[in-house]
Amino acid sequence: MNQVENISFPTFNFEEGEVLLIDKPLRWTSFDVVGKIRNSIKPLKVKVGHAGTLDPLASGLLILCTGKKTKIIDQFQAQEKEYTGTIHLGATTPSYDLETEIDQEFDISHITPEQIIKATQQFTGEISQFPPPHSAIKIDGERLYEKARRGEVVEQRPRLVNITTFEITAINMPEISFRVVCSKGTYIRSLAFDFGKALNAGAYLSSLRRTKSGDFSVENSYKVMELVNHIRSLNQKITQ
Repeated sequence: MNQVENISFPTFNFEEGEVLLIDKPLRWTSFDVVGKIRNSIKPLKVKVGHAGTLDPLASGLLILCTGKKTKIIDQFQAQEKEYTGTIHLGATTPSYDLETEIDQEFDISHITPEQIIKATQQFTGEISQFPPPHSAIKIDGERLYEKARRGEVVEQRPRLVNITTFEITAINMPEISFRVVCSKGTYIRSLAFDFGKALNAGAYLSSLRRTKSGDFSVENSYKVMELVNHIRSLNQKITQ
């Protein structure tokens, strides 16, 4: 992978605007990354924003924009995304991923590789999808995950999303590896949950990595702290 150690740092102009490709680490929030970059470019007081949230339990490509480039964040958010990851068959969790404990288990001895591959066909093209109960969507001014953590059940409306590619790349039961190319607003956690139901067995998302967004690839991204340290070294040179 062409990570930052193989990339020469360009000359940055954060006020005029930069588009920064970051490889978000596992368990970091998207806001954690924004905060690190924002703090590193002080005292410029430049705007920094990201173009599409990645859950803490997901890693991979996070696009950050600074300065005047924050005005085009919506353009990047609207782009098609590519993800790779794993789905665990035979169990469900309330959050549809590893954030919460398993709440139900299922027999998966009847499931064949052929059935798994065939089931992906139900989830390509335009499909209707419910967001996970533990999502950041706001209902009555409050995040849905906050209501879910209190045990509140909230009626949700399905949304239409488009999945261009849903490819099974490896089957090592109960883990299934996949690659998905999808539209903005697609919840891969919901895809994993619905995929389990289609196989008459539960499933949850056990790992996720965003690999592409539009024409941008995680292969050309910076590691957060290496970029931060580089920016800080530039700041030191300026103040010397």
